[in-house]
Amino acid sequence: MAANHVDYEDEANIHPPHHGMSVGEYLATRVSSLKPPMAKAPNPIRLIRMLNLHQWTFFGVAFFAWTWDAFDFFTVSLTVDGLAETFQKSTTDITWGITLVLMFRSVGSVIFGIAADRYGRKWPFIVNNLLFIALELGTGFCQTYSQFLACRALFGIAMGGLYGNAAATALEDLPNEARGLMSGILQQGYAFGYLLATAFARGLVDTTPHGWRPLYWFGAGPPVLFILWRLVLPETKTYEMHQEMRRMNGNVGKTFIKEGKVALRHHWLVLTYLVLLMAGFNFMSHGSQDLYPTMLKNQFNFNADQVTVTQVVANLGAMSGGAVVGFCSQVFGRRLSIIVMCVIGGALLYPYTFVSNERLIAAAFFEQFCVQGAWGVIPVHLMELSPGAFRTFVVGTSYQLGNLASSASSTIEATIGERFPLEPKGTTKRYNYGIVICIFMGCVYAYVILLTLLGPEHLNRNMDVAHDADAAEATGADVASKAVHGHEGHDGSASEDGDPEKGTATHLA
Repeated sequence: MAANHVDYEDEANIHPPHHGMSVGEYLATRVSSLKPPMAKAPNPIRLIRMLNLHQWTFFGVAFFAWTWDAFDFFTVSLTVDGLAETFQKSTTDITWGITLVLMFRSVGSVIFGIAADRYGRKWPFIVNNLLFIALELGTGFCQTYSQFLACRALFGIAMGGLYGNAAATALEDLPNEARGLMSGILQQGYAFGYLLATAFARGLVDTTPHGWRPLYWFGAGPPVLFILWRLVLPETKTYEMHQEMRRMNGNVGKTFIKEGKVALRHHWLVLTYLVLLMAGFNFMSHGSQDLYPTMLKNQFNFNADQVTVTQVVANLGAMSGGAVVGFCSQVFGRRLSIIVMCVIGGALLYPYTFVSNERLIAAAFFEQFCVQGAWGVIPVHLMELSPGAFRTFVVGTSYQLGNLASSASSTIEATIGERFPLEPKGTTKRYNYGIVICIFMGCVYAYVILLTLLGPEHLNRNMDVAHDADAAEATGADVASKAVHGHEGHDGSASEDGDPEKGTATHLA
């Protein structure tokens, strides 16, 4: 790799630790590789201060777009009763609105993921948000159950395209040291969106003659701001270097296809693993959250204020967990951090689903700390394992195919819950959803622990073109190196490991 002018430490970082191992050697190292690297824990304030204005603006637009993506998704979970009454359907019927979104998200991730890797992060992001505006407004004006399902299915396509793009936009230009912490913060846009949806649902749902509809109309507003924000920003530097390399190789389109063939040949097994892992993670989040407000109201007879307080506290726990565990994964490793959170989360399932008074709030805080703590590792973990040229596609598609596999989680829980009837409250049928969520989540935690234990890890991987073995194979090491130096010469900016104040690249000799 002399053509890349990298030092020995960076050269070792080009390939993951398991590169070149036989199957037997790989399996034999799964337990021993969990041993924490025990790198010196950096000061998190120093990590945050490492980010320059360019990096903060990209992280900010990605974080808030992902937050509002989650807000729009959870509007259905928080208005199940109102929707059921309007369309005269059962709770199980309405949860198909959630299921359809999850099922169609994989379609969006493929379409928008390939577009973002080939044509840039910017315009697919803008189109995504335009679709959010149209479909949230459309949902708010639905008059029939069929129209509602159609709007949510189309919303799923739009929603599926955002996650990979947001992760790449937010993280790929960041300094290596800061990625764990910022990954945890980014992922908690999901919890923050849930928190905002819960708060605004309390203020907008059933407070006007329009019932649940104002929540959806309101949800169509903020994406306008994200579109304007993204319009004034360029492409990420990492993407620009990939494009420069493709141009220098003679034909951008042919080089992109060649990179795809190389990535598929070398990484098909890892890609399959990521889909299976994301299926477990999505079962974990949706299984613990989607039917939880219904359980609080239907089984435990919580009033609207009690449900709101419980959900707000749970999401504060989720946001704390994502940031804390994301940061810790930089010290203790990605896989070990995930496994520890799953073990603790499993131990908390009983109080999370069986305590029937307001003491349940504490359990909700720590349960979601664990669920979203494990999730906080995921954006950077997926990016470190993904082929460089197809980072948006792989991150987004593995996440959304996992969503597809878990798409029926709320419907499964609601359907099984109907087999555990409780004494009705007036004319309202009641069910023991708690026991179903507890058993369901216990199985999911066991699955995620096993998959994480068996899986690979590439902690602190460099993500630029100079450290992309697939790019070097597809175009030649000289072309990749020239692309990096040519890009640095044009903008004089910091590399991912450089000094953000001086704009110097420290990882290239």
